[in-house]
Amino acid sequence: MHEPKVNTEIVVLDTCVLISNVLRFLSLGLAKAGHFQPAWSLHIREEWLRNASRLWEVERSALELDWTQWEQQFPLADQGIVHGFQEGLKYSDPKDWHVIAAARAAQHNFPDQPVSILTKNSKDFNRSELKRLQIVRWAPDAFFCQLWPQAHADFIELLQQMPQAVRSPAKDLLSTEALLKRERLFELAKLWATVNTGKTNK
Repeated sequence: MHEPKVNTEIVVLDTCVLISNVLRFLSLGLAKAGHFQPAWSLHIREEWLRNASRLWEVERSALELDWTQWEQQFPLADQGIVHGFQEGLKYSDPKDWHVIAAARAAQHNFPDQPVSILTKNSKDFNRSELKRLQIVRWAPDAFFCQLWPQAHADFIELLQQMPQAVRSPAKDLLSTEALLKRERLFELAKLWATVNTGKTNK
C-alpha cells in the first residue's frame, strides 16, 4: 500500500456520515479536493449497503456501483478486514468498535499520518479511550468548520452545487441553508451565510 501525500489527515467516515446525502456529498467532495484522505473498511461498506438499500428501497446491486466508484476515486480508502484491531477496546459502544478498528488499521497502514473518525454518534465513542489510542473524534459541524479556512473556495463550490446534487426524486428543491440546518450543521450554515451576505470571513 502506498502512503498518501505527507501531512494528509486520514479520516474514517462512519456509516452514519455516508448514509446522509448531505454529509456524504460534502465529505467526499472535500476529500476529492485533497483536504483529507477518507478511510473505511469492509464492515462499513457492508453496513452502508445494507442500510442504504433498506432506507432508500434501492437494489443493493445499484448501490454497489456507487461504492465501486468511490473506491476508484479513493484507492487508499479501504482498510480491509479490521476485526483484529478491535482487541483491547472496552469503553466505547461495542457496535461501533469496528469503526475504531478501521481507524487503528489506518494508523497501522499510514503510521506517519494523524487519524480521525467522522461520526454523528459522538456518545458511542469514549473520549478517553480514543485519546489513549491517539484517535480524534469529529462531529460533522466541527470538522467542516475547522476545514473552512483552508478549503474555503472548495466549500463555496460544493455548497452552491449541493441543492441539486442531493435532491431526492419527486421532492422539492431545498436551499443550501435549509439542507445544512436539517443536518444540524449550524456553524457551517453561519459561515455560508457570511458568503451570501458579503461579510468578511474570519
